[in-house]
Amino acid sequence: MRITGLGHAGMFIETTGGSILCDPVIGPSFFGSWFPFPDNRGLDWERFGAADFLYISHRHRDHFDPRMLHRYVRRDIPVLLPEYPTDDLERDLIDLGYTNIVRTEAGVPVTFGEMTLMITPLRAPSDGPIGDSSLSVDDGTASILNQNDSHPLDLEKLLAFGRPDAYFTQVSGAIWWPMVYDLPQDSKQHFAQLKRDAQNKRAMYYIDKVDAGHVFPMAGPPMFLREELFRYNGTGLENDSIFTDQAEFLEHLRAERPDKAGHLFIPGTQVDIVGSDVTITQTLYTDAEIERIFHDKWTYLAEQRDSRQDEVRAEESRRATVLPPQEMLAAIKEWWEPLLRRARTIRDGVGGNVRFRIGELDMVVDFPKAKVREYAGEECIYWYTIPADLVSTNIADHEIDWSNSIFLSMQFSVGRSGKFNEFLTTFLKCLSRDRIEYVENWYAEQSDQTEDVQLEDWVVQRRCPHLRADLTKTGKIEDGVLTCSLHDWKWDLASGKCLTTTGHPIRSQRIIETADAPAIP
Repeated sequence: MRITGLGHAGMFIETTGGSILCDPVIGPSFFGSWFPFPDNRGLDWERFGAADFLYISHRHRDHFDPRMLHRYVRRDIPVLLPEYPTDDLERDLIDLGYTNIVRTEAGVPVTFGEMTLMITPLRAPSDGPIGDSSLSVDDGTASILNQNDSHPLDLEKLLAFGRPDAYFTQVSGAIWWPMVYDLPQDSKQHFAQLKRDAQNKRAMYYIDKVDAGHVFPMAGPPMFLREELFRYNGTGLENDSIFTDQAEFLEHLRAERPDKAGHLFIPGTQVDIVGSDVTITQTLYTDAEIERIFHDKWTYLAEQRDSRQDEVRAEESRRATVLPPQEMLAAIKEWWEPLLRRARTIRDGVGGNVRFRIGELDMVVDFPKAKVREYAGEECIYWYTIPADLVSTNIADHEIDWSNSIFLSMQFSVGRSGKFNEFLTTFLKCLSRDRIEYVENWYAEQSDQTEDVQLEDWVVQRRCPHLRADLTKTGKIEDGVLTCSLHDWKWDLASGKCLTTTGHPIRSQRIIETADAPAIP
């Protein structure tokens, strides 16, 4: 088996049973903010576009690049579709002309000649959202797991396919916290470090559990080549960003797990696998160029920035005309209020007003009352400032996931009066009737968590209130605080209160050992 790195989460898998093109992205994505790091334009995209199968893990634009697909990938290619509860990705693909859809079953292997593969989708509101997946492949010569951005809860089911010889996984972040938040600089630096630490911890958790012979960090980081975002590349010019690069993680892996074989995986990296034997060849960049990219990174990034502003300007030229404030308000009101009326759990979870300053429009979303109106001085728990052309474009495109456009673009700012509110973020990721109904039903299912288990001196509910991870495997208690290692969420066990965000309490009780009481005569 041969795997070639295509940049970011992209790879080209060649097997004895055919080839698979996975998550090919040239970009830029997210309103011209994200570029694959390092530059992947020098690859032979005509060759990779002629693959036997296409696999798109989820519809986030750093994995799903419509312009790249339109240019390089034939319309009759069989597309391996994850089994998601909503059909957003399928409709996106069909709109591009891809109608040869191979619908896979979640966690069920399927064989094509000598190649067996399995797609394992995730379906929680925060996955993708409602859509992230991993790909397992075995052709008799080798087995790999392409986990990319997905963070599966049921590893036993995933690994039932077979323990992989090579493991490809995300180690960098894909989030806008804390960079865009209204915070003091020292707080941003502190939270950025905590986020990087949490990302490293999560990656190590999976590396330990998967226990593959060879590990390849991938799916990030991006390059930020817009002038206003350039400072947030990597860990930031002022140490206030979260994007650990491949070389930095490999250094961390060597320090923490010297027994694990970690390898650089960048555009043009060719990985030949025969069982446990792995041979790696860099076909696009020389060793000297790789050394410069990672160890003189800011110079390399500055060169990329200066030479690619035409791509930034081209993206800006494709944005929609800015709507007048009253027309924009009316469009959002017509779109969002019916969704809010259906989203009772989300409305209760947000529990207050959220302000949006969009160009000349100053509006508030009243979640308790399911209303959108002009801002009139109400107290708000969150406040966003977003360029009007981004929102106008999302209205024109009816973009149902604003994390897949505005949030990951980092071309906005936000503040909040309290902790992170997952329900608000979920609403802004699920701006369609299908998504809202699925999410409401999903939350209802999570409320039924009746099984308890003992962890050290505590009895707690077995399933994490966040994404239902099995806390007997992901939970750790220290000083009365339970941490779920999957996303580093924390709970105070004495009170059951979630320390990470609003809501999501945990059921917990300390075990008190007492002597048997004397029998009553």
